Amino acid sequence: MIRILHSVSYMNRGGIETMLMNYYRHMDRNKVQFDFLCNSYNEGAYDEEIQDLGGRIFRTPGFNPAKFFEYRHFMENLFAEHPEYKIVEAHNGALGVYALNAAKRANIPFRIYHAHGCGMIMDLKFPIKYLCKHLLKYNMNEHFVCSLKAGEYYMGKRIMDSHNYYFIPNAIDVNKFTYNAVVRDRIRNMFSIQDKIVIGHVGRFSPPKNHKFLLQIFAEASKMNPKLFLVLLGDGELRKDVERQAKALNIQHKIKFIGDVSNVNEWYQAFDLFLLPSLWEGLPVVGVEAQCADLPCIFSSAVTQEIALTPNVSFIDLSQSAKKWAECINSILQHSPQRKNLSGLITDKCYNIEIEAAKLQKIYLSFAEKY
Repeated sequence: MIRILHSVSYMNRGGIETMLMNYYRHMDRNKVQFDFLCNSYNEGAYDEEIQDLGGRIFRTPGFNPAKFFEYRHFMENLFAEHPEYKIVEAHNGALGVYALNAAKRANIPFRIYHAHGCGMIMDLKFPIKYLCKHLLKYNMNEHFVCSLKAGEYYMGKRIMDSHNYYFIPNAIDVNKFTYNAVVRDRIRNMFSIQDKIVIGHVGRFSPPKNHKFLLQIFAEASKMNPKLFLVLLGDGELRKDVERQAKALNIQHKIKFIGDVSNVNEWYQAFDLFLLPSLWEGLPVVGVEAQCADLPCIFSSAVTQEIALTPNVSFIDLSQSAKKWAECINSILQHSPQRKNLSGLITDKCYNIEIEAAKLQKIYLSFAEKY
């Protein structure tokens, strides 16, 4: 058995973490085992499941530049105590260079950078992240991408043009997300939204998800159609700000903040439209999930168009007004066809986890054969 050490933030219900768990659950764990290098002391929703599956969790001092040497010392000790690690895979955006540099110093032969995003927040940490992004190429020697756009952003055009990368789709359990009318009725009755037209959003309350604009869009759309209702799944540092904004716009009675839940798949059944006006995305897992449930989806044009797996997808530029977005929402809702089972289509597009996990396992084992 080989063990892969994955560098993450912490194993909560986010897009990257959910993608990793999808693959982890479907690996032959007698051959490939996942361990997690968490760079936050926060406990995650997936921690208990990881341990039940045989995985280990290590918590580093974090990415604070003031703790760089403490981090380096921690990693030196970790690799000394666990010489079984020959593959390290980083998922932390530009800051993934921390784990990859430590792995390089420890002579770990396979240092995978897994590109998920295609943008960075312009905040006080931006200069450090920009430097780390530049240093990635000197510390990785294997390249995983969830989309061509994400790969080009973090690895550069030369790597992508040379096809020196592995495409690892953000695959899902299609059986869980395929449209189910019985589940739809149960969720809608449970939350007393059976007579509403429900716009859904799933995402962490963080700047890239653009919740501020999302609420502006909904405020305009609900003026055009009073039956509209907004459901927000997820949690994060900006949730309180978004709740305050809902009150300021006087739409709080038309919104449910559900938080982090384990039955996200059931909520997709209850939605009538999925909205994701993100500032950027590599390739959002939630977009795959929503399309598997045969929802009409509206994405910002900043989201890679590789996400369009079904014909029922629209892209709108973020430069367009909230009113223009609202008009598009209401137009689509007026012409939405009856939902159907799209599991075959999602599988054909290479997003069925049962098939894709076997492919990834084969890649890992091919690396193992080389050392």
